[in-house]
Amino acid sequence: MKKEDLTMEYVENYRTVPSDPRFPNTNQTRNCYQNYLDFHRCRKVRSEEYEACRYFKKVYQILCPNAWIERWDEQIAENRFPGRI
Repeated sequence: MKKEDLTMEYVENYRTVPSDPRFPNTNQTRNCYQNYLDFHRCRKVRSEEYEACRYFKKVYQILCPNAWIERWDEQIAENRFPGRI
């Protein structure tokens, strides 16, 4: 089994995400935002069904408050999202 498969299985089964050395602090705001961006960038290049894209989506859904996700989705729909996708 590939490492990506194990990581995806871990996330799906335990509703938590593996540690990311880029975000060592307990405040996971940047981690949430980065995974949200990574998902939308991946979806733009591949598709939402691509395994890596599904991973990013699962991670940001776990880390990000729902209110943030809803606001960012609205901003993307209105073409005023501040991030570079």
